[in-house]
Amino acid sequence: MNLTATANLVWRGHSCTRPLNLLSRFADKSVRATPRWMAAVMLGVGLAASGCGYHTAGNAVELPQNMRTIAIPGFVSHSQTFRIEQLITDAVVREFNARTQYHVIHAANGDADAVLKATVLSASANPLVYDSATGRAVSALVTVSVQVTLTDRQGKVLFENPSYLFHDQYEISSDLPSFFQEDSPAVDRLSRDFARTLVANILEAY
Repeated sequence: MNLTATANLVWRGHSCTRPLNLLSRFADKSVRATPRWMAAVMLGVGLAASGCGYHTAGNAVELPQNMRTIAIPGFVSHSQTFRIEQLITDAVVREFNARTQYHVIHAANGDADAVLKATVLSASANPLVYDSATGRAVSALVTVSVQVTLTDRQGKVLFENPSYLFHDQYEISSDLPSFFQEDSPAVDRLSRDFARTLVANILEAY
């Protein structure tokens, strides 16, 4: 297996469809990789032998065939990252609307056949690649940990993961501390990527 394929396996976490070209960036003498980057490449070799990336789908049972409505109230956050729970909630609602026929409502008031609740436990961005001329990080590994539970009307758990991990590599346009700013396009993309992965894990668990 070539190293480019290995890098794609590592950083996408839950999917292998989007190339990240990390090794091509490393070959550019204007950037330098951190030891964490090299460790990740080595980790990818092991992951490749067993499948594609990290699988954190969690525990699931068969979704009821008569399920028509799903409530997705605003997610809760224990993270210090500003508004990340709101961005992720909105992205998950949009993804359910785009990928399924379920009617999505926001209030868990008993009218829904199932309720999806989540708590953002942590969110972090750690530098991977630096510009050797300026010393500024130009690429970061972003990790989001979320507690997720989907239950039916009777409280039966349909899907759960107490520590759902999502991680991916993102380019940094400014300084690393500003990555999670409210107007960051990268955070918007992170939210969409997270929602796409979570909904796919829930639906494809059956």
